[in-house]
Amino acid sequence: MPDPNLFRLRVEYCKKGRLSMLSHLEIARALERAVRRADLPFAVSQGFSPHMKIAFGSALPVGVGSTCEIFDLQMTRYVAPEKALAALRAASVPDLMPHDCRYIGPRDAAASVVYPVASYQAELSFALEGGLPLPEEVHVVRKKKEKTLKVADYLVGQLATEGAMVTFELEAKPTGSLRPDVLLNACIDAFNATRPEVQEPLHIVSITRTTQRASR
Repeated sequence: MPDPNLFRLRVEYCKKGRLSMLSHLEIARALERAVRRADLPFAVSQGFSPHMKIAFGSALPVGVGSTCEIFDLQMTRYVAPEKALAALRAASVPDLMPHDCRYIGPRDAAASVVYPVASYQAELSFALEGGLPLPEEVHVVRKKKEKTLKVADYLVGQLATEGAMVTFELEAKPTGSLRPDVLLNACIDAFNATRPEVQEPLHIVSITRTTQRASR
């Protein structure tokens, strides 16, 4: 639980370009280094292995970019949000660039759960005329065990297709979540299964998380 005596700064940043290929752990390490380079007064945990008090939003799959990622940084003293943002931007690379800072309260939800609904935009290898087929279920392997997920439990609204662009929303549940790349690949596999082998198979060019929000 956040220390009420500390200042809790929520930072919004992008993850794009080549850095979209980094894992969640690699992104976390890069952001911690940026905070240190920015010389912000970050708080440190107590105990045998002290570490920066920083908490990250929900993990993105490797290869999925975003314009709306967040992390929460606990600080020992107040720094004006605009000054903190300027320091972080000067210490960051373009493909992992902060673009907003604001303070939140000690009782506000953690970065990992505050926005369970996320919007995605994907670019496909060619334009579609009739949209993508949507499977009722997808099969995933987690911790060497196969699991079946019902798409309707996670998909909010419809899977909208316009030319080569696909937009959709997914909601993470306390019991689990459906990755955007897993859903799209299942749709694409169903689409490719209906096409003659001589035709070029459809594939994903890019996926970007564009917004995050709370459940309605």
